[in-house]
Amino acid sequence: MPKKKKVKKTKKKDKIKINKKNKIKPTLNVSEKKSFVQGSEEKPEIKKIKKQPTEKKIYNLKDFVVYPKHGVGQIIEVKKILIAGIDVQCYVIHVEKEKLTLPIPINQQWRLRPVASTNQINKCISILKSKPKIKRTMWSRRAAEYDQKINSGKIYELAEVVKDLNKNSDIIADQSYSERQLFEKAYDRLKSEFEAVLKVSPEDVQKKMDKALGRTRVPEQIE
Repeated sequence: MPKKKKVKKTKKKDKIKINKKNKIKPTLNVSEKKSFVQGSEEKPEIKKIKKQPTEKKIYNLKDFVVYPKHGVGQIIEVKKILIAGIDVQCYVIHVEKEKLTLPIPINQQWRLRPVASTNQINKCISILKSKPKIKRTMWSRRAAEYDQKINSGKIYELAEVVKDLNKNSDIIADQSYSERQLFEKAYDRLKSEFEAVLKVSPEDVQKKMDKALGRTRVPEQIE
């Protein structure tokens, strides 16, 4: 009779692979492999924050605006001006204090700001009434800071310069030449904005500001 072949019984082994370095790595199913690869390659989604849209201010004829480097001006015309061979729609602004007329392209209106509100004017009056800040730094450094504040176009900073350089009188001996120049520049710009907002005479604005500052005017000599 033919001999029966012996059948070797094999035990089910765990699905384990042994590499040459005797490191044991568990085998993964196809679905597990996919998820593992996807998980390792996936990057966190970065959401871009959209900037809040800024509303463009539309100015009209005869509106008062503030051009930081020159102060308060009035729009006297809106017209196209030839700039670098291109017709550009511009605001034509007249700055009375400096006897200056400036064209500002409408698409660069961010360079302008509307005149202050009545509440902001009242806040400026409160600043003028407060005590001046006394700084011990060199005058050249302080002068540069004051000039920067004057040309910033910010009305509160302008009021602070007037307050800090105020000497309570018009006596020339009380101030150096450069101090007086900066004070008058800041004072006149603030006064112009007060006039445009309050719509009162320059004399009344001057009285209001001088009262807040505690200034005493030197009477003019009568010949």
